[in-house]
Amino acid sequence: MKVRILVSFKDSVLDPQGQTVKNALLTLGYGFVKDVRQGKVFELDLEGLTEAEAARLVPEIAGKVLVNPIIEKYTWQILKDGAKG
Repeated sequence: MKVRILVSFKDSVLDPQGQTVKNALLTLGYGFVKDVRQGKVFELDLEGLTEAEAARLVPEIAGKVLVNPIIEKYTWQILKDGAKG
């Protein structure tokens, strides 16, 4: 089973890279872009786990290794077979 974990800054944390991208988009004429937040994507290929076990272990992995809980938040999802992008 594959899971995707999306990590981003908490809403209260300044995102200078996101602001730089937003400014570049505005300069290029994309005035409809109101905000940009950058983040990280992790895809884990898990073997031998049930969905219930993944639901218990993925947050543990994210919390211990992938996320700085002071400034970051995360969401995750199980990817269906063959899901890409």
